[in-house]
Amino acid sequence: MPTRRRTDPTEGLAAVRAVEDLWERGEKPARPVLATAVRYSLEELAARYPGGSVEVRVPPFAAVQVIEGPRHTRGTPPAVVEMDATTWIELATGRTEFDAARAAGRVQASGNRADLGELLPLVPPRTVLP
Repeated sequence: MPTRRRTDPTEGLAAVRAVEDLWERGEKPARPVLATAVRYSLEELAARYPGGSVEVRVPPFAAVQVIEGPRHTRGTPPAVVEMDATTWIELATGRTEFDAARAAGRVQASGNRADLGELLPLVPPRTVLP
């Protein structure tokens, strides 16, 4: 079943780029812009890697289930990955690598399919931060 998008892809990508622009100027994005960027990029992850064996959570904005694998019928999937919005956008744009974020404690991941490193980035960054 194809992923149902709630975020217009054009608006979502614009939000991701707006977040990047703000970061480059040393500014913090407004919550609605960050929320749109997170939702769009999580929807993109779900569209590219459909399934239900891993739940990716970016509270309080959204969560998606991705990656084919063992099915679960109730409750939490066998693997869960959770992080804050800033970390997620950095991962989705390739500004941060999954293993580095996980090692720094910015990503909490459990389960045998919880490594998203091979699936990222989703949105190539315009510039890479040092």
